[in-house]
Amino acid sequence: MASRHIPLDVAVIMSTVLEGILYGFSVLMFIGTIWIFTYKHRIQDINRPIAVVATLLLVLSTAHIVVGIIHLEDGLVKYRLTFPGGPEAFFAYTPQETFVAKNAIYILQTLVGDGVVIYRCYVVWKSVWVIVIPCLMWCGVAGCSVCMVYSFSQASISEVENFFTSKLGHWVAAFLASTLATNVLSVGLLVYRIWTIERKVSAIRITKGKMPILRVLIDAAILYSAALCSSLICFALSNDGLYVIGDVINPIISIAFYMVFIRIAIRQNNTDYVSTVIGGTAETERSASQQHPLQNMYKQNDIPFLHDSPKLVGTHLVV
Repeated sequence: MASRHIPLDVAVIMSTVLEGILYGFSVLMFIGTIWIFTYKHRIQDINRPIAVVATLLLVLSTAHIVVGIIHLEDGLVKYRLTFPGGPEAFFAYTPQETFVAKNAIYILQTLVGDGVVIYRCYVVWKSVWVIVIPCLMWCGVAGCSVCMVYSFSQASISEVENFFTSKLGHWVAAFLASTLATNVLSVGLLVYRIWTIERKVSAIRITKGKMPILRVLIDAAILYSAALCSSLICFALSNDGLYVIGDVINPIISIAFYMVFIRIAIRQNNTDYVSTVIGGTAETERSASQQHPLQNMYKQNDIPFLHDSPKLVGTHLVV
């Protein structure tokens, strides 16, 4: 059996505590997200798709931590004295219903986050061909996810004991690598498109901006990618820190999503930024379009991500 370095019962306790802390932050950011897009806004002006996605991420995060607490209670209290091998063996046994449920919820949240980023790539690029490869990669992530969960539910004792070298570990590594690649590619396409539009639109701005939206996207992408890379490193080292990071990634997806969402919303309230990047005043548009005919190519619909999109991370993004 590979060296695990961290006892599994300790790893599960640590992961639940850290997830709870980050979950608290994600709830606060969800409240802030909903508030900033509903305060002093009419109901018909609220972006419903964004509200639905934000709420769905909250529901999945909540379900994950609830199932995680039940899993922890089962291992340390309910089956502490009856399960062969004690709590550590219980937490290592992947066919446990709560363990399978936790991973299924995590996968759903990952697919939602990556799906939103891919959709935003389509909206920003206005081309189906741009998202062909990301969509194929997303399908690959979904396929790895199904195989991974099924392998967890059907694992034998020998596979559990040699988790990192068995097919269980191989499916986990394939899932982590594929979702990381999908997220990096999708966010890269999104950032590149916005950067090229910003660079051309900057020629007609009254006030030069510093492309804050790109910084937000990159920050959120780094946050989520760092968590995935940490998981892959733990897997390569056959370290049970993988279990800790695996639980922590869930609220990180939501946090990355809400971080982008809130900062974009705040930026929309900055009249200098909104008037120059998302349409501007009529006078500015008329005068600038006469001097710079290219402006007509970059109206509000050319960068809808700035107007109504919340996700990257993996969000994913997160989103």
